[in-house]
Amino acid sequence: MERISTEGAGTEEVAEGVFLGDLATGERAGMKYWRVEPGATLPAHRHDNEQIGYMISGRLVAVVEGEEVLLEPGDSYRFSSHEHHGAENRGEEPAVGVGILAPPRGKPAWGDSRTAEANTSR
Repeated sequence: MERISTEGAGTEEVAEGVFLGDLATGERAGMKYWRVEPGATLPAHRHDNEQIGYMISGRLVAVVEGEEVLLEPGDSYRFSSHEHHGAENRGEEPAVGVGILAPPRGKPAWGDSRTAEANTSR
């Protein structure tokens, strides 16, 4: 058995004010712990992975295929493979949650403008 707490997730800033950490990861799915600071934006992107997740605290506005969806504590969500999505924290407290990606995904390349541009045009 593998046990990883959110404190042991080793969060890293992957875009300004957006932090990701690895939780338990298997051969077919991986779990990420994430935090989006007030005023921060998770850059819009798409990926091959199916993604589901859960909001723990704070509020986040998901921007999915150009439409806005408010996510609050207790909400779960799903992004299909290749669905164009991002998020904005328009609140005054950090938004925190977990996401599961299948298959597992490594560090996103949101900080690399060439990769982000290529991922948004797919």
